[in-house]
Amino acid sequence: MLAICGIPLFFLELSLGQFSSLGPLAVWKISPLFKGAGAAMLLIVGLVAIYYNMIIAYVLFYLFASLTSDLPWEHCGNWWNTELCLEHRVSKDGNGALPLNLTCTVSPSEEYWSQTHTEAEEEGRRGRVVSNSYPQVIFLPQPPKAEEGVSRYVLHIQGSQGIGSPGEIRWNLCLCLLLAWVIVFLCILKGVKSSGKVVYFTATFPYLILLMLLVRGVTLPGAWKGIQFYLTPQFHHLLSSKVWIEAALQIFYSLGVGFGGLLTFASYNTFHQNIYRDTFIVTLGNAITSILAGFAIFSVLGYMSQELGVPVDQVAKAGPGLAFVVYPQAMTMLPLSPFWSFLFFFMLLTLGLDSQFAFLETIVTAVTDEFPYYLRPKKAVFSGLICVAMYLMGLILTTDGGMYWLVLLDDYSASFGLMVVVITTCLAVTRVYGIQRFCRDIHMMLGFKPGLYFRACWLFLSPATLLALLVYSIVKYQPSEYGSYRFPPWAELLGILMGLLSCLMIPAGMLVAVLREEGSLWERLQQASRPAMDWGPSLEENRTGMYVATLAGSQSPKPLMVHMRKYGGITSFENTAIEVDREIAEEEESMM
Repeated sequence: MLAICGIPLFFLELSLGQFSSLGPLAVWKISPLFKGAGAAMLLIVGLVAIYYNMIIAYVLFYLFASLTSDLPWEHCGNWWNTELCLEHRVSKDGNGALPLNLTCTVSPSEEYWSQTHTEAEEEGRRGRVVSNSYPQVIFLPQPPKAEEGVSRYVLHIQGSQGIGSPGEIRWNLCLCLLLAWVIVFLCILKGVKSSGKVVYFTATFPYLILLMLLVRGVTLPGAWKGIQFYLTPQFHHLLSSKVWIEAALQIFYSLGVGFGGLLTFASYNTFHQNIYRDTFIVTLGNAITSILAGFAIFSVLGYMSQELGVPVDQVAKAGPGLAFVVYPQAMTMLPLSPFWSFLFFFMLLTLGLDSQFAFLETIVTAVTDEFPYYLRPKKAVFSGLICVAMYLMGLILTTDGGMYWLVLLDDYSASFGLMVVVITTCLAVTRVYGIQRFCRDIHMMLGFKPGLYFRACWLFLSPATLLALLVYSIVKYQPSEYGSYRFPPWAELLGILMGLLSCLMIPAGMLVAVLREEGSLWERLQQASRPAMDWGPSLEENRTGMYVATLAGSQSPKPLMVHMRKYGGITSFENTAIEVDREIAEEEESMM
């Protein structure tokens, strides 16, 4: 998935942004007919940013909770614990007997976070049966049996009857969410200049923490069990469409493909920045980092597996359970547990802020590019208004039933809609704008054209793979769920409409672009699909060939000569520009 979709689409978006120096909306001067794809990107990014900052708020909550001598989820006996709570500290006997079957128990970290009970856990309410062959297990006094819902601390999800009745606002989460948005606003206050400086820290410091966690994890007893489980392939899962869809979404999330962030940050590059090299550095570095993170996580899970005497697959959890239940529980088993817990959640905080900076900068840059004379002088105020609006829209996520809304947003805001946007972008650039013209633009920037690998992926492999995954995901559609909770039909419909709204932005943008043109329908379509007159490099000295003197207020008919007078001599990039001009002239002659 990385080779077929990740690397080619990453390079495509970087090339578009750097060549034009425009954001996700204005970049569609390349073909105004598809400007709706840019609007769809912004809608997706906006929805993701709302719930993504809520996850950062959870991280902040746990980060502050780690500033104690004893972690609050380390022991039972707290007011939020139930009779199912069991401290999973097992003392093995001399015969090395297997420990207690823990299926009818709940760890303190599960009850601290929130977890819906399974039927087995409900049976555990009525009484545990412990065989004499099991070793001694430490039981602590339990609080009285809760009512119908079981008290929880962080989410307090028992206060909600479902997604339709979210309950009251959790003020501790509300304040954490406010703090998260304040941090984001302060870091993007001056645009890329301020966020870029912060990213130097937030992008590099997690590697130090990850290395510390990795060294600590692989030195734990039983770590090899988790690593073996991590490295053992399970080929039967390859037959599941969900695995491939999750792989594609993971590539999009980790690399930022389809969210507009690559377009935004590439637009601030110099015209001749070597993005070809940067593409391989970032994508392969991201893959290596993910692999190292897997070793750090699963080594600790292997340690937990040995301590609890259960298989690794019973310890590991997907989704938020891994970050907010399993790994915090693992931290309680280590010496200096608050220290390791603080490091882990501080790493999650810095990683989360990196993505959130990109989301907000994408929205702000895209809108200010559309209204530069009005918004650029007031960019800080506009950024603040965006943060306030998203904070208010995210307040429902801080309620007792906020997790239900978060799951709904997570499942539908950037699923099939994101795939449609990426497929549309790929086809618009390669089929409508033209693969030859796009490769010529890249040649103008970098001095060489993309090879067969990139052209094949852009033309066939990437869109065909994503289209197949999109169709298969629709055919094998499964409703959303959270634990044992099944979402009502109206909530499912709301989620589907949320995803369809971003898709509908594309035909809506086409309709607007066609109505702005004149002539018959076919003539309107042709005119709307052609690049705008001012499409091309933003600086006049970089505009050669077909881009000569197309900027508003352009004075020189030969930007190349302007560049030569300014910098002196002919560089390799001027040679490239001359070659591009010659190719264009030859193509025009052949057409005549």
